[in-house]
Parts: sequence; structure tokens; C-alpha cells
Amino acid sequence: MSSRADDNRRLLLRLGVAAVAMFGFGYAMVPFYEAICQVTGLRNILQPDVVENTQVDPTRQLTIELDANTHDLAWRFRPTQNTIDVHPGQMVEITYEVTNTRNVPVTGQAVPSYGPQIAGDYFKKLNCFCFEKQTLAAGETRIMPVLFVVDPKLPGDVNTITLSYTFFEVAGTQARQAGDGGRG
Repeated sequence: MSSRADDNRRLLLRLGVAAVAMFGFGYAMVPFYEAICQVTGLRNILQPDVVENTQVDPTRQLTIELDANTHDLAWRFRPTQNTIDVHPGQMVEITYEVTNTRNVPVTGQAVPSYGPQIAGDYFKKLNCFCFEKQTLAAGETRIMPVLFVVDPKLPGDVNTITLSYTFFEVAGTQARQAGDGGRG
């Protein structure tokens, strides 16, 4: 009988060590992520970019393709125009339209991506709905602006940039709304 008690104690010890290790790993994720962002050059998407050169290059024209997606989110999300032609250094405002199709308020966060990937280093957002979480009331439609400049230092072989946003539901929104009737 004591062997069973010893086995239970060992199992309890292993489970305790695993729980402490998981807590430690979760706690270490934030500084680990920040270190990866610094090493790889990823930027904080929740802050405006710094624009160093504001001179417009009228000799060069770029096409900006606009894309919109949602990830497991019952919203309609689209750019109000599919493409726009810009000059590097030109300050440009574009807009996206989003509609909450559910019958409860929902909070989402937009994450940008760029194609080609190198374009992200030269695409400077001065104002963007992606800087903050967006809460839309049931059935609400909102027009959301993005103010940007493409740095004139963009390599000359890049003539087209695709700006794509994906909206994700903020964690915990569904759980809070479960008492309000869940998904609409």
C-alpha cells in the first residue's frame, strides 16, 4: 500500500513542478516576445510610426492594394477602395468599413501585414484603427481611417504594396457575452 502512496506523492510532485513551469513560461512570454521583436525588427503595431523624411518623390508612383479579413469574427470588413496610387513621401488617408453583424457588442483588434514583407519597413502609419481595440455595438457600421506615408527609401524594385488587415476578436469577449445570449 505504501508503494501506491509513494506513486501518488511522485505524481503530485511532478504535476506541481509542471504547473510552476507553465506559470513561469507564461510569465516569461512577454519579455521573450519583446526580445524577438527587437532582434527581428518587428514593430509595435499599437504605436504610430516615426516618419523621418517627408519629401514627396513625384518621379515615382506606387500602387497600394488594400485587403481586409476577419478571423472567426462575425463582422463585415472591407476597404472603401481596392487600390490607390501614391508617390513615396506623400501623406495619404484611406478608409475601411466595418460592420458588426451580431446582435451583441463585440470587441476586435486589427493586425496589419504587408506584401512584399520588406514593404513593412517603409510603410509608416501615422494614425490607424489598428492602434486600439475597436468595440462595435450590435449592428453598428463604422468608417475607420488609416493615415500613412511610404518612405521614399523604399527599394526601387518595389512598385506595389499590399496592405492587409485581419480583425481578430479580443479574447474574453465571447465569455462575457455568453450571459447576453452568445453569438447572434
